[in-house]
Amino acid sequence: MSLQEVEIKIKEIELELLKLNELGEQGIDIEGTRQELIKSKEKLLKDAYGHMSAYDRVYLARHVDRPNVKEYVAAIFDDFIELHGDRLYRDDPSIYGGIALFKGMPVTVIGTVKGKSVEENLECNFGMASPEGYRKAVRLMKQAEKFHRPIITFIDTPGAYPGIKAEKHGQGEAIARAIMEMSRLNVPVISIVIGEGGSGGALALGVANRIVMLENAIYSVLSPEGFASILYKDSSKAKEASEVMKLTANDLYQLHVIDHIIKEPMGGIQNNKELVFMQITQYLEKELPILVKKKKSQIVEERYTKFREIGNGSEE
Repeated sequence: MSLQEVEIKIKEIELELLKLNELGEQGIDIEGTRQELIKSKEKLLKDAYGHMSAYDRVYLARHVDRPNVKEYVAAIFDDFIELHGDRLYRDDPSIYGGIALFKGMPVTVIGTVKGKSVEENLECNFGMASPEGYRKAVRLMKQAEKFHRPIITFIDTPGAYPGIKAEKHGQGEAIARAIMEMSRLNVPVISIVIGEGGSGGALALGVANRIVMLENAIYSVLSPEGFASILYKDSSKAKEASEVMKLTANDLYQLHVIDHIIKEPMGGIQNNKELVFMQITQYLEKELPILVKKKKSQIVEERYTKFREIGNGSEE
């Protein structure tokens, strides 16, 4: 049974429990039936979330109720000021960034945005940034470097926008420049994959000194559907593709691609956002003071070495 089917079953049980509670208020003895339903719900949760497949993680990474970057910024940082525009063409709403305080420390925060409704998704292009978005991100990163501010990026994108207009405006160049500029920033960068980390669109915000993933996030060269279309000539085999792509947080931690995994509550972050926000805050409290004490040359060299080692490891 897929996680989606499990969620439907759980909602049905919860509706039954609500009906039983109404009967209980009328003086009818419902305790035995209520306990049976609770046990059924607990068994469903244990069976489903105790043995999750890679594709189950893909489902949770894309879950409509997962918080987006704006919720993380509001919960973790103080005095956030959003900055707009790439100073070349336009402002891209799919990249959200600005200046904030973290425990009194000035930082620059940048992330990809997914909407919570059809209207919001249309506005931010379903989290798929245009060249203007990546140029805005680079502008904010260079500004952070100028004023010696650490950078925290939040990644949640299926990939950069692949449309004709984006290509005409230099999508490939914008992503390549973002990767190049990030690789030589002399301020610390921490990247957190909070949902989907898709392709170069994610890597353009992911060349960091520390890479963190939420437990049910994914990070891959392309979507499972795209991978299945290429490898199996059948996009419906995305579940099989997910198993061989090594895209989960556990896979990437074992491969030394990422540095830390943020645990999520059973069923995903949407069931207890505050717990995950607290863990991210604790991680930043631990890592930022270590990174900001390093020399500029050391920050750049360690980032370079980190990605060279990832590349060498993949060749082996």
